[in-house]
Amino acid sequence: MSLVKTTGLGVRLGGRQVLDHVDLSIAPGEIVTIVGPNGSGKSTLLRALVGAIKPTSGKVSRARGLRIGYVPQKLHIDPTLPMTVGRFLNLPKHHGRAETRRALEEAGLPDLATQQMASLSGGQFQRVLLARALMETPDLLILDEATQGLDQPGSAAFYRKIEDVRQTTGCAVLMVSHELHVVMSASDRVICLNGHVCCEGKPEAVAQAEEYRAIFGTGTGGALALYRHDHDHEHDASCSHPTEEHSH
Repeated sequence: MSLVKTTGLGVRLGGRQVLDHVDLSIAPGEIVTIVGPNGSGKSTLLRALVGAIKPTSGKVSRARGLRIGYVPQKLHIDPTLPMTVGRFLNLPKHHGRAETRRALEEAGLPDLATQQMASLSGGQFQRVLLARALMETPDLLILDEATQGLDQPGSAAFYRKIEDVRQTTGCAVLMVSHELHVVMSASDRVICLNGHVCCEGKPEAVAQAEEYRAIFGTGTGGALALYRHDHDHEHDASCSHPTEEHSH
């Protein structure tokens, strides 16, 4: 059973075909990372998955009662506005202290409820956004460029926390990377998107795929190694390639 699935998904925006015949599915509990160059349709795909835009062709199917938690690319909060982390997490809907504490613990920030939002570091701010997404105990956690503005150690720590969240809560994770060659090695699958699905598989397999290298080049080994760490689960080693030729 899939939490969300697209079949022949196509989206045209402003007269341009942004997505063309995209087939993908997200299973319960898996981590999937989508990579692709700027303008490849990654954010458009997310918007279609959550129902923010209507497909031009094809369809999106969601499991009944699907709960989605969303971590945006960025969120600006007026630094002169006094607001604690706890208050931020309870806007616009009040959840209560127990739920707030649980979400902060899952995001790795158990003691920050009373801290001012304006005083947070970049990494702490992103984890607060993660905690907010976890408040509704989602079945699917969607992160759009969640490590933007973080340095490499900060990004690596955030990615490890995402895997911890999956292990703790059992939710599926769909992660979009706008950092081109940076792929989260904790992923069960990586999907390379450039208007269509170029290839997919585990990170090491995708990094060797001709379609991936044609877009990003070959200098990806160091980036993959940076995010690699020990796992207690197995990954699918296959990398599938579409049989149709596509023009860019």
